[in-house]
Amino acid sequence: MKYEMSLTSYEYKASYNKAENDIAEEFYLPCMRSSVKYDRISGYFSSTIYIIAWSALKEFIYNNGKIRLICSPYITDTDEAALAEGYSARNNQLLADSIKEEVEALFDSPDLSSPARLLAYLVTEEIIDVKIAVPGIQTDADARRIFHDKVGIFSDSIGNFVGFRGSMNETFKGLSSDGNIESIDVFPNWVDERDKARVDNAKKFFERLWHNEVSGIVVYQFPLAVKNILKDKARGVDWVQLLDEIKVIESVSIKWKPEKRPGGKSPRPHQTKALEDWVKSDRRGIFEHATGSGKTFTAMCAIRQALDKNETALILVPSRDLLTQWHDELQKTIVDTTVYYLLCGDGNVGWRKPGTLHSWTIKGKQQNRIILSTMDTAASPDFIQQVSQGDHIFLVADEVHRLGSPRRRQVLTINTGARLGLSATPYRYGDPEGTKALFAYFSGIIPPPFTLNDAIKSGVLTRYFYHPQKLSLSTEEQTQWNKITDEIRRLIARSSCNDHQTTVNIISNPKLKMLLIRRARIIKNAVGKVPLAIETLRNHYQSGQKWIVYCDNISQLEDVLHSVMAAGFDAYVYYAEMAGDREATLSYFEINGGILISIKCLDEGVDIPSTTHALILASSQNPREFIQRRGRILRKSPEKHFAHLYDAITMPLLAEDENSNSLSIISAELSRAIQFGENAENPACITDLKNIAVDFQIDFNSLKDRGMEDDDE
Repeated sequence: MKYEMSLTSYEYKASYNKAENDIAEEFYLPCMRSSVKYDRISGYFSSTIYIIAWSALKEFIYNNGKIRLICSPYITDTDEAALAEGYSARNNQLLADSIKEEVEALFDSPDLSSPARLLAYLVTEEIIDVKIAVPGIQTDADARRIFHDKVGIFSDSIGNFVGFRGSMNETFKGLSSDGNIESIDVFPNWVDERDKARVDNAKKFFERLWHNEVSGIVVYQFPLAVKNILKDKARGVDWVQLLDEIKVIESVSIKWKPEKRPGGKSPRPHQTKALEDWVKSDRRGIFEHATGSGKTFTAMCAIRQALDKNETALILVPSRDLLTQWHDELQKTIVDTTVYYLLCGDGNVGWRKPGTLHSWTIKGKQQNRIILSTMDTAASPDFIQQVSQGDHIFLVADEVHRLGSPRRRQVLTINTGARLGLSATPYRYGDPEGTKALFAYFSGIIPPPFTLNDAIKSGVLTRYFYHPQKLSLSTEEQTQWNKITDEIRRLIARSSCNDHQTTVNIISNPKLKMLLIRRARIIKNAVGKVPLAIETLRNHYQSGQKWIVYCDNISQLEDVLHSVMAAGFDAYVYYAEMAGDREATLSYFEINGGILISIKCLDEGVDIPSTTHALILASSQNPREFIQRRGRILRKSPEKHFAHLYDAITMPLLAEDENSNSLSIISAELSRAIQFGENAENPACITDLKNIAVDFQIDFNSLKDRGMEDDDE
């Protein structure tokens, strides 16, 4: 079967943008169907999946179409510098290892198994030919810009060409579904001389690049070892059947779009699977998905379905920042239908007017109604009494673990229909009673969890390096720690004896919890942390990078700020109660980089995806805090290849009679380091810490998931 259409069968706009155009239907797919050749300068090899998995691919293959792809390796700055020097046995092996990692990650991801097998088939059958390009430091600015801009050229069988250039990333879910596309410029070669010249220039540059003739850019052949892996994966593949499977995935994704008009963002495969499984569980459950993996958008897909069912959405969030963020995101996401919003909490008191909340929650009104409330407001007796309860209410709880605290647990008395909880860590540390209450109300977790490792392998989050930085307590700090530890031991012994139990519920024992918090503050505010921050920045900070330094409190933040500025760094602060414009601060950071010094408000709700480095000076006894911080640092951003996490690991000051007291210090610090290090690109980073555990006779594997809730109420 052959399709004889030409590129001239379509009229093309000079440019397309995500806000106004369905780039897939209006440009990309017509070009693919009419072409016999497609040359593309793209991103990483793994993104090739998104180029090939289209309905138009069938016509392209039947036309004997061929794709030439030039992409970049997924490597560190150090390895990039080595590869830019040219061919060598070491560099060839380094490149092969890098691409092999990408390939293995594709096949390890359940979401991408069908597209990955299709990709393997196309490379094996030489429908796709791949080369790897590494721009060097001395690369010409124009060449580097073209390489960055992701040029593409379609060619038909009778000599017509259509070139495009811009920030386009193809995805098999829909060309504008992942939120990364801004705009592209398009230039056919038959319209006018100017466009013809642009196409000719793009073609010449691609040919020069393909043949390794561009100064400052080294182009490598696709590693033979990786080709052999793909050949093995392609055995027995029925490409037509695979393409049909991908179409099914795409159709489910389209069904769940919160914005129904063309071009609206679609959910990723892990999101659609979670939503489908949630429906099978009678629309009740908790999504245990990694921070940064798109929980908010997944919930918005469910919210749109609820609105179409004439249900009222009640969304609960733990903070004022999240209240604002949810409101903004909903208004940007659901734009093809009229939605009415009622905000409750953080100074929004309109709901208190007699009859207002009852009217907003009454059944049967033919309006799209969304109520956004802080958890503290929703837990108040006045709020609960005014809600018109019933199956027509769809309750969504973001950071659902926060609802498990003793006072907020009152929300769980509200009778609703569908329920959805969101959290990277829904289990409440040291609070089995709160966890049990949450799971009973929401009907447990929707399996399987979408872990941090899943998110990295699926390309949802950025790969990262972990750099633990050790410091020691002072003599005075160690003495304070030992004294409080002795008090804790005595209290636990008395509580266990009185209650005839072997473990103590921390949440239900306020005195014990207060002692643990007091003791944790010694580690958080160790005097050695400010000098450690300066030393780390001096050794590793480079101009143009975007660092966040996490502190425990205002006092520590100010100490760090003054010291960092005195050392000559560009530094500024961001926290909830700061004077001045917080949004302006974030905008400055996004554009200019530098060092942003912050406290707790970044842990939930505020996203700064361009952050490249983080230095964590203070972590609480709750693992959730550093899990959330890590997830936010790993959010994807253009030109962000890797993230780097520097973590202050506080060591005890040893004395002969203090080993038992020191165990609790190092155990808490190592527990965090395990979770940070196990998914890092440099797993050897925790070898030294494992040796420390051996020195203290600690079972390293027993430390994970320890901790204590520290709800802010």
